Amino acid sequence: MGNLLYTIAVILIIIWAIGFFGYAAGGIIHILLVIAVIVVLLRIIQGRKPL
Repeated sequence: MGNLLYTIAVILIIIWAIGFFGYAAGGIIHILLVIAVIVVLLRIIQGRKPL
């Protein structure tokens, strides 16, 4: 389960980067980035290694 959340976080960050530099997706990309950051922070808080 932890690996799945981590994979989703990485994918969301990649999608955010593409949208941020491509200006195509608008505000939804920033929401996805926030979700990805929250997932990474949860992993850090739980004591697991980030990336």
